[in-house]
Amino acid sequence: MRGIPSLITDIRKKVFTEVARMAYEGGDYSKAEDLPYRIVPGDSPLHRESIFLERAIAGERVRLAMGLSIRPVQTRTLMTEGMDHAAIAQQYYEPPLINIIPYACHVCPTNQYRVTESCQNCLAASCQKVCPKGAVCFVNGKSHIDPELCIRCGKCANACPYHAIIHLERPCQAACGMDAIGMDSQGRAAIDQDKCVACGQCLVSCPFGAIVDKGQIFQVIRSILQGDQVIAIVAPAFIGQFGKNSTPEKFTGAMKQLGFDRVVEVAVGADMCTIEEARDFLERVPEKQPYMATSCCPAWHAMTHKLFPAQAKNLSMTLTPMVFTARLQKKEHPGCKVVFVGPCAAKKLEAIREDIRSDVDFVLTFEELQGMFEARGIDFSNVAEGEPLREGTAAGRGFAVSGGVAQAVADLIHEIDPERTVPTASADGLRQCRKLLTLAKAGKYDGYLLEGMACPGGCVAGAGTLLPVELASTVVGRYQKEADHAIPLDSKYSDVGGTLD
Repeated sequence: MRGIPSLITDIRKKVFTEVARMAYEGGDYSKAEDLPYRIVPGDSPLHRESIFLERAIAGERVRLAMGLSIRPVQTRTLMTEGMDHAAIAQQYYEPPLINIIPYACHVCPTNQYRVTESCQNCLAASCQKVCPKGAVCFVNGKSHIDPELCIRCGKCANACPYHAIIHLERPCQAACGMDAIGMDSQGRAAIDQDKCVACGQCLVSCPFGAIVDKGQIFQVIRSILQGDQVIAIVAPAFIGQFGKNSTPEKFTGAMKQLGFDRVVEVAVGADMCTIEEARDFLERVPEKQPYMATSCCPAWHAMTHKLFPAQAKNLSMTLTPMVFTARLQKKEHPGCKVVFVGPCAAKKLEAIREDIRSDVDFVLTFEELQGMFEARGIDFSNVAEGEPLREGTAAGRGFAVSGGVAQAVADLIHEIDPERTVPTASADGLRQCRKLLTLAKAGKYDGYLLEGMACPGGCVAGAGTLLPVELASTVVGRYQKEADHAIPLDSKYSDVGGTLD
C-alpha cells in the first residue's frame, strides 16, 4: 500500500504529527491522554463500530510512536504508563519492534478458496470436475466449496472461466517472507518474534492498520530542544519522498527549520561500503569462500543468520552505509547525536544492537519525519534553500534500488581490476532472498556477488516510505545522474572507510 492514499496512512500521519507537536510544545507527555481525541475527533466512528475503539487504537499508536509497548487489555493501565522513562532523549526501543494491536486485527480469513457472486452456474462445472477431493458441489444454483474437504490446491479457481472463485489469505501473512505470522487463540494475527526480522512488510500490507512499529519521534525532538548537536544522515531513497518541491536544497532547508544541525547523505557511507566490499570480494572469493553476499540490508542479514546459519560466513563483514556515515559524523563532530532518516523499519532493529547504538542514536522513517514537518507547518514550496548535497556518488545513491548495491560493487571491482568481471545475482523480497540463498547453498552461485533486499523493489519500497515504488525508483535514477561523481573512488572519503571499522 506504499504510495497509495488510504485512511490508514492518514491516521498514521496524524499520530506522528501529534506526537511531534507535543514534543515541540515543551514535551509535557501528560498531554498524551488528549491525543486520541485529536486524532479521532467528533462523536461518530470513521470505520469501526465504535469511536471508543478507534480512540483506544489511536492511544496504542501514540504509545508505539513513542517507543512504548502495547498495554495489556486485561488490566487497567493509563495511556501515559511508562512515558516518564520513554520521554527522554536517550531512550531506545523496548522489544519487540513490530507489534500487532490485538483489538485492531480484523481476524482475516487464512488460506481459503471461496465462490463469489460471479458464479454463473455454468454447464461445464469444471470447478467440480477438477477437484481431487470432491469438495465442490452446487448449492442453490451456485458452486459451493466444503471447507472441511478442501485441500486448497487452487485447481477450482484456475478452472473457472468466470474467475468466480477467489483465494483469500491474510495480507500480513502473504507479505511475510519469514512465515513469522500465525494466529493467537482467538484467531487474530500474532507475530513469532523469534522468526521476525522487522522488515515491516506486514505493516504496510495490513488493510486494517493493526500492525505498527515503534518510533523515536518524541526523543529526537527532545534531544534537539535540549541543545544537542543533532545531525541527520539521510538514506538515498529520500529524494522525492516529501513532494515535488522537496529538492535536496529545499530538504536541507526544511531540516534546519526542524532544528537539525546539518544533513549528510548516507550515499557517502554507501561509497565507503562499496570500496570495502569490493576489497573483501577480491581478497576472499573464491580462495577463502565460494561467494560473497552484501551486508547492507539488516533484514536480509538477519534472515541469513536465522534460516541459513551455515551460509552466514559468506556475508560481507563490511559495515552498513548507515554505520559508516554515523561513525564519520561522530569522528568529525565529537559529542553529536546522529539520526538515521530512511525508508526502513529494520534499520531501527540494527541501530539498537549493542555494537551500533553508540554510533546511531535515533532512527526515523520518512513517514515519521513527515509528521515532524506537519507539526511545524513546513511547506516545501515556501522553504528557503539550504546547503546542497554533493558528496555522494551516483553509485552510492543507487543503493536505494534493488540491484544497486551489487552493481556498484561489481563495477568498482572491474575498475580496480579491468581483467576481472564479477557475476552478480540479486533478489528482493524475503521469499526471493530465501530462494537465492537456497541455490547458493547448493553451489549454484559459486564465484558470485549476491545482493539481498528484504523489500520488493529495494529500499525505495521500505515500510516507512511515502512514494509508489515505481515512481521512487525513477526519481532515484534521476538523482544518480545529478551526482558530481560517478564512482566511489572519486569520493573525498574513499580512503576513510577502513579507519572507521
